[in-house]
Amino acid sequence: VRPGRDIIVRHCGRVLVEGDRMAYERLWAETSFRMQALRDEPQSAAESYALLADPADPGLHAHVPFDVDAPLAPALVSGTPRVAILREQGVNGQREMAAGFMAAGFEAVDVTMSDLLAGREDLASFAGFAACGGFSFGDVLGAGGGWAKSILFHETLRAQFAAFFERPDTFALGVCNGCQMMAHLRPLIPGAHAWPSFMRNRSEQFESRTVLVEIPDNPSVLLAGMAGARLPVPVAHGEGRVVLTPGARVDLERDRLVAARYVDHYGRPTEVYPRNPNGSTGGITGLTTPDGRFTILMPHPERAVRAVANSWHPPDWGEHGPWFEIFRNARRFVG
Repeated sequence: VRPGRDIIVRHCGRVLVEGDRMAYERLWAETSFRMQALRDEPQSAAESYALLADPADPGLHAHVPFDVDAPLAPALVSGTPRVAILREQGVNGQREMAAGFMAAGFEAVDVTMSDLLAGREDLASFAGFAACGGFSFGDVLGAGGGWAKSILFHETLRAQFAAFFERPDTFALGVCNGCQMMAHLRPLIPGAHAWPSFMRNRSEQFESRTVLVEIPDNPSVLLAGMAGARLPVPVAHGEGRVVLTPGARVDLERDRLVAARYVDHYGRPTEVYPRNPNGSTGGITGLTTPDGRFTILMPHPERAVRAVANSWHPPDWGEHGPWFEIFRNARRFVG
């Protein structure tokens, strides 16, 4: 008997069913696979089904090469810098984002675009902002496109955001829809000219699942000290596919601007579905700027700040999971 590989069903001491678990799993999944191949993108369906034939698949895991519980310097704890939790019509996840920053010692302020338009808030009074996920304006102008255009085509807002990005003491995080929006703002963001747009998932479906992401060596101030980490993280998007020419990818890799990439359960960068849920070139799912102050991520680290919020995590994780380090790094950056 191969532990974990065989299924044996007995009744009154008689074996009714005995066989390889993976063979039964493939048999069970075959109907769904054939329907998926007709309904969705056939290659993605085939890749997902083929993964069921890997008997050595180690499954989700986590490699955390930093101390999640390292205390912040006492000097940092005494101050309370302000961070704008930025959102627009159709955006969600702002509460989780605010909770992460508050736990790291920030005053998190809910800031809508109408607040900025009306002058009730001004980015000049904030050390950083986080653009949240969701579906701004229903993504009818492309994911994050309408949100970005409300800035790019409004003289006052464009100047306010440009001034914020030019300040040397600011940071910004864009997650999911906020990532897509900030990619459209690359003309305003110093060092972001090579950022790509995010296209419809290769699977032709909205993807909501837990995947494995690796943090490569990069200059992001929010990912400082996290290089080499492989971490489970939720994704939830319909347009997260990075499409790059070979030359553009080489440039991003050379300049260390890739901030996160999808990896398979063996820790290898992958374009195979669903380990890579959207088909992004080279598994790229996060980018930063040369000075590291501005970082965009398609996955949702704010949904995984507390260990208990993860659909799976190693049993030795404490109150906070390793994605909390992003928020702690933001606190370290502002001093």
